[in-house]
Amino acid sequence: MPRSAAEALEQDLIQILTPEGKRQSHSLYDAYLEDVDDDMLRDFYRDMAMTRRFDQEATALQRQGQLCLWVPLRGQEAAQIGSGRAARDGDYIFPTYREHGVALTRNVPFSEMLRLFRGISGGGWDPRENNFHMYTMVLAAQLPHAAGYAMAVNLEQHGWDEAKRAAEGEAVVAYFGDGSSTEGEAHESMVFANSFNAPVVYFCQNNQYAISVPFEVQSKVPLVSRAAGYGMPGIRVDGNDVLAVLAVTRWALEHARSGKGPVFIEAVTYRLGAHTTADDPTKYRMSEEEKLWAPKDPLVRLETYLRENDLVDDAFFEQLAQDADEMAATVRRDAMAFPVPPLAKSFEQVYAEAHPLVQEELAWHLEYEAGFADQAADGEK
Repeated sequence: MPRSAAEALEQDLIQILTPEGKRQSHSLYDAYLEDVDDDMLRDFYRDMAMTRRFDQEATALQRQGQLCLWVPLRGQEAAQIGSGRAARDGDYIFPTYREHGVALTRNVPFSEMLRLFRGISGGGWDPRENNFHMYTMVLAAQLPHAAGYAMAVNLEQHGWDEAKRAAEGEAVVAYFGDGSSTEGEAHESMVFANSFNAPVVYFCQNNQYAISVPFEVQSKVPLVSRAAGYGMPGIRVDGNDVLAVLAVTRWALEHARSGKGPVFIEAVTYRLGAHTTADDPTKYRMSEEEKLWAPKDPLVRLETYLRENDLVDDAFFEQLAQDADEMAATVRRDAMAFPVPPLAKSFEQVYAEAHPLVQEELAWHLEYEAGFADQAADGEK
């Protein structure tokens, strides 16, 4: 009898660390975790905790009117830290607008990420410094870019044998959500990537909702099933298990960079908060559902493992909380101190060279803005 999508969600899932915090072995992926020691496990927890604290601070800033919008990631930290830490420095990352944890793994300062959401920049960081592309606000628009970049990597590495590719080669990771998976750009990108054997890993964070549309309405089968249609390997992984995500992504990147073509990863996770600060999830999902996912929280899972194996003590968490509060305070100070460029500056950033239509619009804007100064002067008389 065919399984429902809900039943399939609980099966065929790569998992190393269970929701109860128990580590289990895997015949294939254990080999990709051999270097994971106690220090690395503590670092993973620290990464996830710092990312969540940053997320909380950014949400507070938006609620206080200091950001135009914020996109929370609470619940998706393991998917992002595990996959981000799997990539090499030379690999290029194409994020959506929610990959704050991945940004941390690429050493993008948290403060710089707020320039975009404060409405004073079209980005906030130089992607060439960290191989971490600008956030993409348009659904799936980054996926064709990822395929094209990966195709260019192939051209640069033309003539390399598999061993050299594996040792020195580059790969691309393209992040997207379950909602973006239904956009045409997603299909076009994957067709191109597989046709040209491009070294790109498509990393889908299936957080169960495309804003308010539940996953079972979007697809009757797991998203990873689509991989076969594109002719690439597909892996479903427990997105709340940082170790499983790390191992699976390492395997996928090794496969891609060694010249074997793209890989599709579906990381099954859950958005514990709102889609954005403009969203109210109580309008479309029940509290009972949220209670079912709460025990699967990636931070709770790893904390349980660390405590039960005597790898941390209360002092570790106390120090981490202090460090996180200091980081949040720094982020707030930085964000409030950002210089606000004049609105006219944005007209210069539309085209690389002056455009007559934009110049005409700028002239109108300056005339409009000057009108307020005239009104103020008249009021003082």
